[in-house]
Amino acid sequence: MADDKKDYILSIKGMSKSFGRNKVLKGINMDVKRGSIMGLMGENGAGKSTMMKCLFGTYQKDEGTIVLDGKEVNFSGPKDALENGVAMVHQELNQCLERSVVDNLFLGRYPKNSFGVVDEGRMKKEASDLFRKLGITVNLTQPMKRMSVSQRQMCEIAKAISYNSKVIVLDEPTSSLTAPEVAKLFKMMRQLRDQGISLVYISHKMDEIFDICDQISVLRDGALVMTKDSKDTDMNELISAMVGRSLDNRFPPVDNQPGETILQVNGLSTKYAPKLQNISFDVKKGEIFGLYGLVGAGRTELLETIFGMRTRAAGNVIYRGKMMNFDSPKDAMDHGFALITEERKANGLFLKADLTFNTTIANMKQYRSGIALSNDQMVRATSEEIRIMHTKCMGPDDLISSLSGGNQQKVIFGRWLERSPSIFMMDDPTRGIDVGAKYEIYELIIKMAKEGNTIIVVSSEMPEILGITNRIGVMSNGHLAGIVNTKETNQEELLRLSAMYL
Repeated sequence: MADDKKDYILSIKGMSKSFGRNKVLKGINMDVKRGSIMGLMGENGAGKSTMMKCLFGTYQKDEGTIVLDGKEVNFSGPKDALENGVAMVHQELNQCLERSVVDNLFLGRYPKNSFGVVDEGRMKKEASDLFRKLGITVNLTQPMKRMSVSQRQMCEIAKAISYNSKVIVLDEPTSSLTAPEVAKLFKMMRQLRDQGISLVYISHKMDEIFDICDQISVLRDGALVMTKDSKDTDMNELISAMVGRSLDNRFPPVDNQPGETILQVNGLSTKYAPKLQNISFDVKKGEIFGLYGLVGAGRTELLETIFGMRTRAAGNVIYRGKMMNFDSPKDAMDHGFALITEERKANGLFLKADLTFNTTIANMKQYRSGIALSNDQMVRATSEEIRIMHTKCMGPDDLISSLSGGNQQKVIFGRWLERSPSIFMMDDPTRGIDVGAKYEIYELIIKMAKEGNTIIVVSSEMPEILGITNRIGVMSNGHLAGIVNTKETNQEELLRLSAMYL
């Protein structure tokens, strides 16, 4: 790690950026040491993504300078940045899912032999050597679509490293990784740091920030409000810097009162891999029922099967005493079911449309009584959801693409709330959302449960699943390993159950 405070690989000086009258970045000054890991934190909408897009040339900054390895740079776009030693691994993966791992690794830079033909042998050898060096086991010839989100994430990190980058920006890289994969990633990051490579690590997971980062910078409302060595700060100071106030507790009190059983899942199995096997449980009216397990345990597949997205091989879903084996998501939606999926792209955001369209799209053609919504109704409904969700935007006519990832997630949440669902299923709903917004989501979930809505929530974060649920079902390799009362269990028990069928 660099000891000389002046030995910076990257210096951002006076960076400002406005969109119309909205000033998103306000004179940012940030230095990244050579051979160090800088943690970058801030609420959704604080300016983290905009700053990185200005660095990569996706946006052109209004003011300021960027100095890379002693030379002022102004990249024309991400390709220019990559070729000059700056790489970024985005939270929302943008890969060619029909192509192989090797193809994705060399996309846009295929090596050719002396005959001008793509040298596939060289590609496979270089890819094999890279993954072996990083300790990643992967089938190089399989299509990306057959891989889990966590495997795809690791491949994207390997691609960034393959450019021999001087600076690598990692945006929420652990959001879909298991604990062993996170440990492997952190080992890899430390190795890169020791080789003199600098990393900017964007994350909302404070435990990880303190574990892996040498320094931490915090953005709030487009301004840099704090930079400190990790050892010189703590979680409370970070939260105060991020949200401008202290949060006494990470989770609000779970004071809902579950009622009678409203949903039963009996002997549910799926026809196609990854298979579920003989899943049975019940959920009560007004209950917050958590689903925990390692990545690949079957949590997502369970929600998708209930929602009519996967083919059942056996078993039944019973809702309010009636058989409800849905054949399609529309069928599930028509019966009061809602599902927020793990990846935002799968939730159907229309990036070229505004917030009003994205919030009310599910209700445009039919709204309860079958009467179409007028434009005024849609704008009013969107404004109300913006207020409820505390979405950071200028108004209902903002393009959804102008919002941060976390605020886009709030719009997805608001869209489903517009349908007033009775059974609300959520797959990692706070993934990539900052600590302040998470608390608001938690409060909303508990409020919905107190109003009689039934919540089934998947979470990869153990403190979260223990902090906001009444009961927890633990998945392990396609089986339901057990159901525990949240107040009577602990992390050790959840880990024990999650490994039962491995």
